[in-house]
Amino acid sequence: MIVQADIEQKLTGALTPVYLEIVNESHMHSVPVNSETHFKVTAVAEAFSGKRKVARHQLVYGELKQELAGPVHALALHLYTPEEWAERQMLSPDSPNCLGGSKKDSGIDTPKNDSEADA
Repeated sequence: MIVQADIEQKLTGALTPVYLEIVNESHMHSVPVNSETHFKVTAVAEAFSGKRKVARHQLVYGELKQELAGPVHALALHLYTPEEWAERQMLSPDSPNCLGGSKKDSGIDTPKNDSEADA
């Protein structure tokens, strides 16, 4: 839970949230056991007031740039002001099940080198 703890520490310091939930959803995906690659973050903070959804996401991405460049593959963000959170009855959406697969599994050909890409 090192990555999850790092995410929690960084977002707590940056946002001073009134509510913060970080769920490791890696087990729902095709990754090794005990992975920390897929997370769902629900954060409620005044820091989101007056910001559009994209700006809220950019704020969080900026705080987690190190994690996103390394171990974190996917981050589902549910970011609300306290008023929005109350309107939602303090519920964030459930995450969908992983559909699995990869480009290799889908039959999409990916070039192996530059000469193949030009062919």
